[in-house]
Amino acid sequence: MAIDRTPVLKRCRQLGIDPVVMGINKTSNREPKRRRRQESEYGIQLREKQKAKFIYGVLEKQFRGYYNRAMKLEGITGDNLMTLLECRLDNVVFRLGFARTRKEARQTVRHGHITVNGKRVDIPSYQVKSGDVVAVAEKARDLLPIKEALISSEHMAVPAWLEVDIEKLKGTVLQLPTRDQIDLDIDAQLIVELYSK
Repeated sequence: MAIDRTPVLKRCRQLGIDPVVMGINKTSNREPKRRRRQESEYGIQLREKQKAKFIYGVLEKQFRGYYNRAMKLEGITGDNLMTLLECRLDNVVFRLGFARTRKEARQTVRHGHITVNGKRVDIPSYQVKSGDVVAVAEKARDLLPIKEALISSEHMAVPAWLEVDIEKLKGTVLQLPTRDQIDLDIDAQLIVELYSK
């Protein structure tokens, strides 16, 4: 399995992402190098795609698959793409506050600590649907990383399309997110234009 080992803060600087989006509260005093040349249209589109791939932890082949699925769905392709990415199980676990970062959420899912509708699911790319109940498995409720995540996520707002019950360590997907409910600074239309060339 391919793994991106680039330091997170360095990649955030390169792509112009606030590290808080990744669940990291560290800041860097370094400034990105100023480019002398004006960035081409292709360069701007590529940067948006790289930003989306980095935030959700998806590699090129899987990202292309999401784009192909988004094209087949009704509606605007860019909005469909963002909805598919946002409905990944690892992202939902992060959004509910059961993990501090998306990478930690991915590992939590892979280790079988998360259930969907009472069944253990260990696939981070599992697509949640409206009405699904995502919960921390009984055996994992006392794990230190999950407790730390709950403490650090108290100040984080849970998106409107999700509902969380901290006492029972479970959350419900009220509906699939619309583009307005996804608070990431990604212009999905530029990604669509890049793939449609």
